[in-house]
Amino acid sequence: MTRAPLVQLAGISLTWGGHPLFDGLDLAIQPGDRIALVGRNGSGKSTLMRLLAGQVQPDSGTRTQASGTRIGLMEQEPELAGFATLGDYAAGGLAPGQDYRVAAAVAGLDFDPATPVATASGGERRRAALARLLAEAPDLLLMDEPTNHLDIAAVEWLESQLRESGAALVLVSHDRAFLRALARAVLWLDRGQVRRLDRGFDAFEDWRDSVWAAEDEARHKLDRRIEAEAKWAVEGISARRRRNQGRLRALAGLRAERAAQVRRQGTAGLALDQGRVSGRLVIEAKGISKAFGGRTVFRPFDLTILRGDRVAVVGPNGAGKTTLLRVLTGALAPDTGTVRHGTGLELAQLDQDRGELDPGTSLREALVGGPGMTVAGRADQVMVRGRPRHVLAYLKDFLFDEARARAPVGSLSGGERARLLLARIMARPSNLLVLDEPTNDLDVETLDLLQEVLGEYEGTVLLVSHDRDFIDRIATMTLAFEDGGRVTAYPGGWSDHVAQRPAGPAAAELRRARPAAAPAPAPARPQRPPAAGLTFTERHRLAALPELIARLEGEIAALSAFLSDAEVHVKAPDKARRAAAGLAERQAALDAAEAEWLTLEEKAAGG
Repeated sequence: MTRAPLVQLAGISLTWGGHPLFDGLDLAIQPGDRIALVGRNGSGKSTLMRLLAGQVQPDSGTRTQASGTRIGLMEQEPELAGFATLGDYAAGGLAPGQDYRVAAAVAGLDFDPATPVATASGGERRRAALARLLAEAPDLLLMDEPTNHLDIAAVEWLESQLRESGAALVLVSHDRAFLRALARAVLWLDRGQVRRLDRGFDAFEDWRDSVWAAEDEARHKLDRRIEAEAKWAVEGISARRRRNQGRLRALAGLRAERAAQVRRQGTAGLALDQGRVSGRLVIEAKGISKAFGGRTVFRPFDLTILRGDRVAVVGPNGAGKTTLLRVLTGALAPDTGTVRHGTGLELAQLDQDRGELDPGTSLREALVGGPGMTVAGRADQVMVRGRPRHVLAYLKDFLFDEARARAPVGSLSGGERARLLLARIMARPSNLLVLDEPTNDLDVETLDLLQEVLGEYEGTVLLVSHDRDFIDRIATMTLAFEDGGRVTAYPGGWSDHVAQRPAGPAAAELRRARPAAAPAPAPARPQRPPAAGLTFTERHRLAALPELIARLEGEIAALSAFLSDAEVHVKAPDKARRAAAGLAERQAALDAAEAEWLTLEEKAAGG
């Protein structure tokens, strides 16, 4: 029997800020759908998510939601007003006795629920919003850039939660690895139309290019037909004109059809000014360390960065990645050791907070007053790679039209802010580029272009990112923050780092708890990573299992505590029954995870 869609849009038209976003849109989300929603920044992805959630009313058309369907929406900037702490907000939508769901999400997303909302960072607020959404367990999850501000461990935890969930998903994300792991279909929002591909995200780009190629061919044929009909209209015998008014009207119709076609938006005109060539040595750090308030950020280590290196810095949120960048660039002195810079360095930097932008200024003013971009006596020009350019022309390179150029920065979407900052950075000569979370909010196409630009850049790049795919494409070296303040350099990108690193201390702790599972090697034998006998996939799984086991044990403890209250079984028998079923599921999952861990450890030890 065919099941009704969870939510359906029919004939939807909507104009937003004077700009028509949708006209005659039809869309249905079915139970079990796992959908990536993709499109250019400003194309209306967030608005479409709010339409699906029922938070925006269309100008015309209908929205139908199946009876009993619960829909949860996580927006890019969640509203936490009215709650004292992040934990209060995360538990705000739950019935009494369901707090264990929030506790599990808090552990996986790694934030402090006691943090006051008033002092919480943007990343902490997003984690609380994710915890609330996951705890509510709706039938349809609408998630707008859920991985922004999450570290890689939290992204992988979120992936596992969503993979195990039975809910339908619609995901907006720039994180290719995240979309590849979860999406089984793609909705492509392009010039007000929504097209659907019932294949995974890996198939999207080839499909998109084939659609564009077909469009170009059809447009070319229409142009040739108009050209032929126009030639006939000019050269035709005047005596036949009256008899051929229908043909002339058809020509007018063809011209109207051509004029009405919506041109594809071009790609942003990203280009970097290479600046002068730096010396071969860019940064040499010897014995550098840093601590704040008695907490070790990183222990003494050495590092040499040469011209042309692309160095990615990875680690949990709060580990000290931005602090390390500041020490390496000379903005902050190390507690011990020395940092020596090579000759002729010219630095350009993108900070993760986008703090260089004043929300009250216009885009035009943000460029004209940008560092190194002022042209003396010319308020309408900016200095771009050593030459003056009209500010509006330069903004068009980054896909901002004249009307948008006069709008306040505060009205921009996250992706548009990122593009504006890239415009400022790319106007300056540089040979050392420092990018702190550059991928946040960028659409996939602009991200591709940024990758190409960085690939052609002859200077050196220091990069902080939680986007695994982007790191794999860009990095020639990965600096990983590890336990106890250790910073270890691995050749290559994220996947190379995962393949090379030994199993973490969590695995060692698990081995101590289960001594029979993996006997220690004889003292005379050389040390080796415990995963040496495993495939890449098995090594990755072995590294992830301790965290999974710890999470399951925490959830089992929370459920057991909930069920130990005798009144729950009397006052809320349905909740007690569901909690008991959940406890049994988690115990079975824990048994399976422990058995898998033992098998992989034994294989690694025998490898």
